[in-house]
Amino acid sequence: MRKKIVAGNWKMNLDYQEGLSLLSEIVNMVKDEVIGNQQVIICSPFIHLHAIASLAKEVDNVSIGAQNIYQEESGAYTGEISAKQILSTGAKYVILGHSERRAYFGESDELLAKKVDVSLKNNLTPIFCIGETKEEREAGDYFNIIKSQLQKGVFHLSSEDFSKVIIAYEPVWAIGTGLTASPEQAQEVHAFIRKEIEEYYNAVIADNTSILYGGSCNPKNAPDLFSQADIDGGLIGGASLKSRDFTDIIKVFN
Repeated sequence: MRKKIVAGNWKMNLDYQEGLSLLSEIVNMVKDEVIGNQQVIICSPFIHLHAIASLAKEVDNVSIGAQNIYQEESGAYTGEISAKQILSTGAKYVILGHSERRAYFGESDELLAKKVDVSLKNNLTPIFCIGETKEEREAGDYFNIIKSQLQKGVFHLSSEDFSKVIIAYEPVWAIGTGLTASPEQAQEVHAFIRKEIEEYYNAVIADNTSILYGGSCNPKNAPDLFSQADIDGGLIGGASLKSRDFTDIIKVFN
């Protein structure tokens, strides 16, 4: 059975103390209010990783992830962070292919495939993001875009390695815009992604792959989104910076 997951992406927010305070609040709320085995993942800036990974040890179903890695394992790459370095902080996950990395830093599917490989080699679980822009959605080309991102980014993996990957669908037009894909729109794409996985690998792997929705998810729309057959949770941006909102989203699976 595939895992139900709520992952928070803090993006470039919170100084060191603010991050520790927020994680402490989330951990206490999860301990007191969350019933079930849903997995909670907090993906923070690099500065927080070691400290919040230590705090997260208090709760079995809370883990920590990074927001990016470099595609090489080590070397003269001033300012970059390797997968091995991330792992050494106690983090277990890494977001790869986020729409902001693709748009602002020009990350291609080919580059992201290298990052996927190096993360898995170093025992980090990738949360691999895919999704279409507003123009691609309006042109009706979004299925082809998503299929291409899957094929170039992760479908080179063996069945064993792909089984470790979490997929996150980001309708780029719904990130930070206040817009949200309707539950039906989101389900349509999630079902398409699962079908593509089944066709490339097999039905068992497809059924066990967690696919998250990432597009302005909040406590109000999370119940309708998470009730869809192929939506296994969310990759949460702005709402993950508020402990009450984030915990209420997690509690949708209670």
